[in-house]
Amino acid sequence: MTALFALATSLLWGLADFGGGLLTRRIPALTVVVVSQVLAVLVLGTVVLATGAWTEASPQLWYAVGAGVVGPAAMLAFYKALALGPMGVVSPLGSLGVVVPVSVGLLVGDRPGLLQFAGIAVAIVGVLLAGGPELRGAPVQRQAVLLTLVAAFGFGSVMALIAEASTTITGLFLALFVQRVTNVLVGGAALYASVRRGGRALPEGGPQVIRAALPALAFVGLADVAANGTYAIAAQQGPVTVAAVLASLYPVVTALAARGVLKERLRAIQAAGAGLALVGTVLLATG
Repeated sequence: MTALFALATSLLWGLADFGGGLLTRRIPALTVVVVSQVLAVLVLGTVVLATGAWTEASPQLWYAVGAGVVGPAAMLAFYKALALGPMGVVSPLGSLGVVVPVSVGLLVGDRPGLLQFAGIAVAIVGVLLAGGPELRGAPVQRQAVLLTLVAAFGFGSVMALIAEASTTITGLFLALFVQRVTNVLVGGAALYASVRRGGRALPEGGPQVIRAALPALAFVGLADVAANGTYAIAAQQGPVTVAAVLASLYPVVTALAARGVLKERLRAIQAAGAGLALVGTVLLATG
């Protein structure tokens, strides 16, 4: 069950990243984050009311608040790093966030077997290669590397925090709701600050562009929510080390989605990375 839910997480995160990447070509990145999370809040709020999840409020929700604060900050750092580029360096480095939940899992007593340790190593290498790293001296600003590492640490921290936010399914609904409300508050504050500094909140074409993109924005927000939920379940069902690595295969999904939808050709190094990630998955699932 751990492998199943963790792989579902990688699928959902990969599709959410792909959809978000497409949207940011037309709409400012912070606006995509805020609007998609507002839509997720509306859906999650309905679920919380329908299931009575609010009755399971506990001090564990502070983990959800922490995840809600760290998530937008990590995403902003990641977008800034992508702007500085090159993407072939930034994207693979961003996946190094898996080190955080894996380290937490080892600290709390997870002891994967030999095959699983091998699977972790192979899968992480595969994920890094699947991003298509630049290997031929592409110029990389030090600031881009630092921002990417900050983003990776943030992404990994969100995984570790959300796994601790609840121990029940209905409690998880409430935790995800709290996380998304915090996302909206932090992201909204960042968007306001950006506008005050002269940035844009609306795309060229005005509000109608956002209205036309609402279904896609809703998909991105809800896929991200669902991914957090399936990851939390995976981390509770089995070793966090295994759940974290399998959930971090999402760059492979994003690359394959770009190949299937946008007809982007996978570079040889990306194809090799996808293959290694698959081998690592098999080792983790059977170890």
